[in-house]
Amino acid sequence: MPIVNFHLVDGLTSSEQDRQLLVAASKFYAEVLNAPTDRVRAFITAHAPSRFAVVGDLVAVNGLHAPYFEFIVLEGRPLEQTHRLMAGFTDLLVDTLGVRRDLVRGSCRRVAPQDWSIGGVPASVMRRMRSSFASGLLALRLPAINESVLKGRILLLSGLSRTGSSLL
Repeated sequence: MPIVNFHLVDGLTSSEQDRQLLVAASKFYAEVLNAPTDRVRAFITAHAPSRFAVVGDLVAVNGLHAPYFEFIVLEGRPLEQTHRLMAGFTDLLVDTLGVRRDLVRGSCRRVAPQDWSIGGVPASVMRRMRSSFASGLLALRLPAINESVLKGRILLLSGLSRTGSSLL
């Protein structure tokens, strides 16, 4: 689930800075949420300087780089974690790109587990399936999902459970 998107002005960062930001953000996100890094998605959306306004004028005119980031977490995460992510993503932008801290903005979007899917299965269902596997029980019947598709996903999860991996 962990997804972060950094909105940056095109041409104001190098490809190496972009790489450093994405790699550090992925590791940081995984650390804060205590999740495997293979779940994390980090993106940069580049905006043309003529299509990005800061302090009342286009970046093409004033040259100010004022990144905006947005990240998604499943509902139920502690407020401390989201606050830590806000501060940490800001620190990464300041330290990696050299932008002014006072110009960085960010937001967190909380998503209900039933409104987020992993491999086509709602996260709420995945949590129940994981819980059922942990207790050795699986008596899940979901009429909204094709039974053969569900069986394939259950087999996948079963294999992941045996290897110690997890999708949630």
